[in-house]
Amino acid sequence: METTRIDTRFAACKAENRPALVTFITAGDPDLETSLAILKAMPKAGADVIELGMPFSDPMAEGVPIQLATQRALSSGQTMQKTLNMVREFRKDDNDTPIILMGYYNPIYSWGVNKFVKDAKDAGVDGLIVVDLPPEHDDELCLPARDGGLNFIRLATPTTKGKRLDQVLQNTSGFVYYVSVTGVTGSGALNADAAAEAVSTIKGHTDLPVAVGFGVKTPEQAKAIGKNADGVVVGSVLVNAIRESLDADGKATDATVNSVTSIIEGLAEGAKASKA
Repeated sequence: METTRIDTRFAACKAENRPALVTFITAGDPDLETSLAILKAMPKAGADVIELGMPFSDPMAEGVPIQLATQRALSSGQTMQKTLNMVREFRKDDNDTPIILMGYYNPIYSWGVNKFVKDAKDAGVDGLIVVDLPPEHDDELCLPARDGGLNFIRLATPTTKGKRLDQVLQNTSGFVYYVSVTGVTGSGALNADAAAEAVSTIKGHTDLPVAVGFGVKTPEQAKAIGKNADGVVVGSVLVNAIRESLDADGKATDATVNSVTSIIEGLAEGAKASKA
């Protein structure tokens, strides 16, 4: 593959001796206009890489916060086309920040794999995280995505070891996403020491950057994880902030965008301090 925005951004963060801050929101949550405003505001707040969730009716790996975000997005009429349009709109002002679409295979399969890869690339997408396609099915999407110029980022977990880890890493590109807890997003207690040991193990099998997520909620946690990881991933705390900013009817308020960006600013400062 040619060098992607993801490769370039992680290299730049490494040169600055800091981990990349990877932020997640669900596309269309709580509505398209607000979601796009949040997306556009993230880089200035300190996000280095953005994961944009593709709403799907059965998000099996997600905890309650992201399940609710998905429900809000679908209820507001979010579709795959609107998600790609969000990326295209974002690219009018920002051609540097990497965007990764994260979600499940069903909507992509329904779209048509080759068409989806082309449409995503044309819109300005840089990579994919598809949580329900294991390495045994790389022919389904991973390899077509790679051939189409998109990084395919794999998840490694506390139980991904030995030969299985090598299999997971075989066609991974961009970075490795280490899931620091067993369970769904937003669950479990973060153990920075265990995460550091896992990062070290993974780095013994690949030269790719390793980002750690699932459970990072505070600047202090971002600092602790960033001491050893190449990236710190935050998601549930951001979608929770969106939910808590809504009015009694579940609609966005004047505080919604700032509720997310203020958290990102704090997390970015924590991450920057991790290797100081």
